[in-house]
Amino acid sequence: MPTSTQQAPAEGHAKPSILHQPKAVWAVAFACVISFMGIGFVDPILPAIGEQMHASHAEVELLFTSYLLVTAIAMLGTGWVSSRIGGKRTLTLGLVIIVAFAALASLSPSIGAMVGFRAGWGLGNALFIATSLAVIVGSATGGVPGAIAIYEAAMGIGIAVGPLLGGILGSAGWQWPFLGVSVLMLVGLVGTILFVPNAPTTATRLPLSAPIKALRHRGLLILSLVALLYNWAFFTVLAYAPLILGFDAIALGAVFFGWGLLVAIFAVVVAPRLERRFGLVPVLIGAFVLMALDLAAMAIFTDVAAVLVATIIVSGVCSGLNNTLVTQAVMQVAPVERPVASAAYSFVRFFGGGLAPFVAGVVGTAVSIHVPFWIAVVAIAGAVALLVASGHRISDAVAAAEAADEQVLPVAAGDAPAEPVVLVDDALDEDASAIRAAERQQEHARR
Repeated sequence: MPTSTQQAPAEGHAKPSILHQPKAVWAVAFACVISFMGIGFVDPILPAIGEQMHASHAEVELLFTSYLLVTAIAMLGTGWVSSRIGGKRTLTLGLVIIVAFAALASLSPSIGAMVGFRAGWGLGNALFIATSLAVIVGSATGGVPGAIAIYEAAMGIGIAVGPLLGGILGSAGWQWPFLGVSVLMLVGLVGTILFVPNAPTTATRLPLSAPIKALRHRGLLILSLVALLYNWAFFTVLAYAPLILGFDAIALGAVFFGWGLLVAIFAVVVAPRLERRFGLVPVLIGAFVLMALDLAAMAIFTDVAAVLVATIIVSGVCSGLNNTLVTQAVMQVAPVERPVASAAYSFVRFFGGGLAPFVAGVVGTAVSIHVPFWIAVVAIAGAVALLVASGHRISDAVAAAEAADEQVLPVAAGDAPAEPVVLVDDALDEDASAIRAAERQQEHARR
């Protein structure tokens, strides 16, 4: 009897293929691909928008800033909404808003109107992104790393294909990429309605203050700040570099297709292998150091198109590793329900992404086109400093979560009851992961 008791968990722990997922996971993943296409779609047409609407670099960069800052602020309310109307209805609402505002952006008579429509798009984006990550993590088989890999693969594919398709459509006019996003998101909306069951994303209704309170947890706060600094660099490359290159839509689409392809490969294939071999924090530090060197090359050779193209593409390696590993760490160390963790983390990180393009546009015009990339280097150096100072704490929290058999909980797909909230007071922040491990062990003992 003792022998058979010990063998059962071993059999139960056999890892299923990452491709064997419920339909809900693939439906949401497809919508994620289109959502992230929406970021890349805009890149190839930035110079054309600036030229045709007689807009400065700073005004063009507001297309990213309005979108991302509204996304960041709206993140605070996504858990409140999804805990009351369920994951499916929240996803549907977000997709409807995106479809509408993407279509309106294509009809913009001025740069100001387009910035406003992008802000409305950001509201839908917040509802969709925070909930989609929670749905995938809560529905996928194969544990948190497998779920994050699916999410990051969707992001990588969307970011890779988006610029290429955006460049093709943008060659016919800047309006067409916006219309393309609207139509494709409509397809994602239909898939969500058909395949994603509606179920509570949390056990209880969440207050609006839940994401802010979640940031009291030191591990979540540190990783969110790391993500803020990283997103500053990420969106400097994504939003400012196209204006400096000044290529036509097709050429820009090709450049960022190469970049996005590396994001996808290193997010899905390489990041998990490196993490298993060297550990999460060492890989993150190594990726950030490589990204800082790459950004320094961009800063030095900003006016050399061939070098800028090469460094943009190479930065996809770092972005793929960082996107997967930081998101995975957040989902594992946070002592709160995953929709809350996702909202808190995204609230902080999108502030970095939102401010960086506008600052780059202003500083690049007023001072030098080299300076925005140097600012990005400083941001990455700050992320490295945070990881070095707190790496041991983060590593211990991740190890504790893995030791506690932290498997994906199918709460969002409606296959099991929602996970109870684990509220952690300030005094207990240090032991958050240990608390979750003990509760999980007690549950196994009762079984």
